[in-house]
Amino acid sequence: MSLRAAGPIRVVLVAAVAENGVIGLEGRLPWRLKSDLQHFRALTWGKPVVMGRRTYGSIAKPYRPLPGRTNVVVSRNPDFTAPGAVVAPSLAVGLAIARADALRRGADAIMVAGGADIYAQAMPLADEIALTLVHCRPSGDTTFPSIDPRLWDEISRQEHLPGPDDAAAFAYVGYHRRTAAPAAGQIANT
Repeated sequence: MSLRAAGPIRVVLVAAVAENGVIGLEGRLPWRLKSDLQHFRALTWGKPVVMGRRTYGSIAKPYRPLPGRTNVVVSRNPDFTAPGAVVAPSLAVGLAIARADALRRGADAIMVAGGADIYAQAMPLADEIALTLVHCRPSGDTTFPSIDPRLWDEISRQEHLPGPDDAAAFAYVGYHRRTAAPAAGQIANT
């Protein structure tokens, strides 16, 4: 059993998003970025990954979990099963399961991997966003929620030219939730 250092467990949204906000087309990514798949693996390895049923289904058919990570699949369908993964009836339950798993593993973060509805529900709960901004504007039927600049600060950006198996250039962009400023008239104790 792993012992974790004291500190909060962060909720991190991990997404690949086109410049026009598109994240999917007919249940799949509308681009191929092998570099980003390797980046996703490195970011999520050893951490619980929470995702919706359709996202889980897009990983591989037949269903199979991502190795090296506890896969928590959110589905409202009580008959849905995912061998090798934990199924949760709601995002709240999924995050609770993931938090317990993170504590057990000694992980410092829960990774939320989509899809659109899960991202929208998790956005108000997230501490960070690890975004791959894909420099293209494909057609799509699924989009990532807007990132409100009043709530999020961009803290890092690394631009990349397309690699050998990449359909487009991209940037790894990190966002951190802004902390609330003290209310007017509030005086800190010194």
